[in-house]
Amino acid sequence: MKRTKLSNRYAAMMLFQFRVMVNRDPGTRRICEKRLINFRSETAQAALKEAKRRGRAAQYSFRNSNGNKVYFEFIGVQDLLCLGVECEPDEVWYDIVQLVKPMERQSKLIPSESTLNAILSPGTSKPATYGQIKTSQ
Repeated sequence: MKRTKLSNRYAAMMLFQFRVMVNRDPGTRRICEKRLINFRSETAQAALKEAKRRGRAAQYSFRNSNGNKVYFEFIGVQDLLCLGVECEPDEVWYDIVQLVKPMERQSKLIPSESTLNAILSPGTSKPATYGQIKTSQ
């Protein structure tokens, strides 16, 4: 059997949710996780299939400290990117955007280093051990 070289690198942006059942009610606002994975695949369609497989495999459930059932669920693939020859070997994602005077607005576009997730947890002097929870629509 001839082996095929998996020459294309892909990155998938995946969306998950934590669904907490309280009195049989999951609520409407949910904590979500955006996860970026990197892998090799032969084609874009095969990469999408693999990203979905990994997303489903990452699902789990448990009971929280209040005894409520918590479900960590895969919502879907938000974006899939082929990391071609234009990418450096250590690049995992890129996005081409048009901005107005980005260098002149650097202080508005780039957060202070002390607020970066890997540097500090908000309101503490301890390094963050996981991504921070952000509220958005």
